[in-house]
Amino acid sequence: MAQYLLEILSEEIPARMQAAAARDLARLAGEGLKAAGLPFSEISTFAGSRRLTLVVEGLPLRQEDRAEERRGPRIGAPEAAIEGFLRSTGVAREDLEARDGVWFAILRHQGRPTGDILGELAASLIARFPWPKSMTSGLGSLRWVRPIRSLISLFDGQVAPFEIEGLAAGALTAGHRFMGSAGPFDVRDFADYRAGLEEHFVVLDAGDRKQRILTGARALVAARGLELVEDPGLLDEVAGMVEWPTPILGDMDPAFLDLPPEVARTVMRVHQRYFAVRRAGEPGLAPHFLCVANIDAADGGALIAAGNGRVLSARLGDARFFWDEDRKVPLAARLERLEGVMFHARLGSMRARADRISAAARLIAGRIGADPEAAALAGRLAKADLASGLVGEFPELQGVMGGYYARHEGLAADVAQAISEHYRPQGPSDVTPRAPLAICVALADKLDSLISFFAIGEAPTGSRDPFALRRAALGVIRIILENGLRLPLSALLAEIAGRAPPDGLVAFFADRLKVALRDAGGRADLADAVFALGDDDLVRIIARIDALAAFLASEDGVNLLAGFKRASNSLAAEAKKGPLPDGAPISVAAPPEQAALFDAWRLCVPAVAAALAAEDFNAAMEALSRLRAPVDAFFEKVLVNSEVAEERTHRLRLLTAVRSVMLSVADFGLVTG
Repeated sequence: MAQYLLEILSEEIPARMQAAAARDLARLAGEGLKAAGLPFSEISTFAGSRRLTLVVEGLPLRQEDRAEERRGPRIGAPEAAIEGFLRSTGVAREDLEARDGVWFAILRHQGRPTGDILGELAASLIARFPWPKSMTSGLGSLRWVRPIRSLISLFDGQVAPFEIEGLAAGALTAGHRFMGSAGPFDVRDFADYRAGLEEHFVVLDAGDRKQRILTGARALVAARGLELVEDPGLLDEVAGMVEWPTPILGDMDPAFLDLPPEVARTVMRVHQRYFAVRRAGEPGLAPHFLCVANIDAADGGALIAAGNGRVLSARLGDARFFWDEDRKVPLAARLERLEGVMFHARLGSMRARADRISAAARLIAGRIGADPEAAALAGRLAKADLASGLVGEFPELQGVMGGYYARHEGLAADVAQAISEHYRPQGPSDVTPRAPLAICVALADKLDSLISFFAIGEAPTGSRDPFALRRAALGVIRIILENGLRLPLSALLAEIAGRAPPDGLVAFFADRLKVALRDAGGRADLADAVFALGDDDLVRIIARIDALAAFLASEDGVNLLAGFKRASNSLAAEAKKGPLPDGAPISVAAPPEQAALFDAWRLCVPAVAAALAAEDFNAAMEALSRLRAPVDAFFEKVLVNSEVAEERTHRLRLLTAVRSVMLSVADFGLVTG
C-alpha cells in the first residue's frame, strides 16, 4: 500500500472558501478513486491561505485487472446486428459467449500503474473544481480561485506526472512568502512535506494554526492581567489568512471605551480582524486589542501593534461620530425613513414590515401573558435602527443599536431588551430570548418573514434559501421549545396572516423540526410518526417523541412495533380481497389467545385515552406495553384468515381496533427501526 500527495500552490485563497474547498477536494478525489477502481484507506485534505493539499493513504501500486460484460443481440439476430456488436466491442466472433439465447462479450481490461491514473485524476479534478468564484489561473483557459504557481504530485515517493497548460507537476514546493527565504524545496512524501513546510515557516493544518493563535494570545493577555474575548468565527477566519500565525497585543485609546462594547468589538472584528480584550473577571472591554501577524517581527511586533492601533483609532473615531449623531434622533422619528427602504418588491417597505411585526407581537403577547401594548411598541421600533448612521456603516449591529437608542431615550428596559434581541437566535450557537417581550418580537419578526415569503411563492428550494427561511423556522422552533410555549402552529400562523397559513408552511416547520432532531442525535422517523397525528403543538410533539423513543428502546416497544407491523400487513392483505368488516370488536367464544387480546385491548383504550388527555405520554406508552404479550400470543396461536366467516370477521375487527389504539399514540407504521 502506498501514499499519494497532491499540492496546489496559488496566490491567496479567501479564508471563507477554504473549509469548503478542503471538503470538495476530498469528495472529488474519493469519487475519482472509486470510479477508477482504486481502493484506499484514508483521505486527508488541508487548506490554507496559499495551498490546497490532498493526502491519500493505502493505495495499491497497480490497478487490478477488470472484466466488463456487455450484452449483445439475441442469437439468430440479423448478421448486420452481430457484426456491429463485434465492431463496437472489438471482440472476435469465436470469443462471444451464448447465454439464455443472447450473445455476450467479455471485455478484459489490464490494470494500469496507479501513478498514471492519479496524474490523470489530479488534472481532471483541478479542471472541474467547484470554486464559488474563480478567475484566470495564469495557466491558459484554466480557471482557479487565484493564479496557480506550482503543483506537487507524488505517488510512492515518485512524481505522478501530469501537466496543466504547460505547468508540470513535480516534487517542489515553497514555504512562507517572506520568511521562507531559502526558496523552493524538494519533498519525498507527506511527512517530509509537512516537516519541510514547518521549517520554512508554514503551519499546514488549520487546527494547528488556530491552536497556535489561541495559545499565544492567551499567554500574551494573561501576562498583563487580561483575558481574550474569544470569537470562534473570527478565529476560523484569521487562521485562514496566515501561514505562520503570530499573535500581537496592541493598545487602543481608552477614550473609546465609552462606546457600547458591541460597537468597539464590531469595528475590531469586521474591519480589522482584531480580537477584543477585557480585564480578567471584569465586564466591558480593556483598552487593548489582539491582532495576528503572518511573520515573526524582529521588534516583537511593536511596530505592527503601533500601526494597527492608529488604524483602529481612526475607525473608532468614525463610529463615535455616528453614535453621537444617532442619539439626537428618536427611534420613532426614524420610522418615516423606513418608508423608502424596500423590504421586498412584492412585500412593501420596511415601514410596512414594522407595522406587521408590531401587530404580530401584540397578538403573540396575548397568547403568552405579556403586555400587548409594550410588545406592539417594541415590534414597531425593532427595525428603526436600520435608518441610523451607525447601523448603516456596521449592519452587523442592527437590533443591538436599537436597544441602546431605546434606553438612551428612556423607553422601558424590557422594550429596549426586546428590540436588541429580536434577531435571536441567529444560529445554532446563539441563545434564544427568554424575557416575555423579547420572545414576542423575536417570534413576530421570524413568523412575518416566513408567512410573507411563503405567501408569494418564495419558499426555499433545494440548497437555495436567499431569505434565510430555514434559519428563521429553526429559530421559531427553538424559541417555542426552550421557553415551553403552548402555541399550536396552524392557529398561530392563521391568526397572524389573517387567513389560512400559506401552502406548505406547516409542513416546512415539520421538516425543520426533523432537521433539529437529527442534529441533536434524535430520530426523524419518530417525528414523522407523531406529526402524522395532525398535532402541531411543538412542546407536546417533543414530549410524544421523547416518550416514543424511550418506549421503542425497550423490549416491549420493539416487540409491539413488530406486532403492529404484522397486524397492519395482515389487514392490508385482507383489504385487497374486499372491504374490511366494520364495527368494534365484541367478546365472543374464541381461542384463549384471542380472548386475552380482546381483554387487553378493552382495558388499554380508556387508559391510553386518559393518559393522552393528561399529556402523560409515558403513561400512554406503558398502557400500550400491556398489549405486547397478548399480541405475540395471538399471532402465534390464532389464524386470522379463518375459513369460518364469522371468526374471520371478529379477528379482523380486533386487529383493526388494536391498530387503532396504537395509532392514537403515534403512527407506528412510519417508524423505520
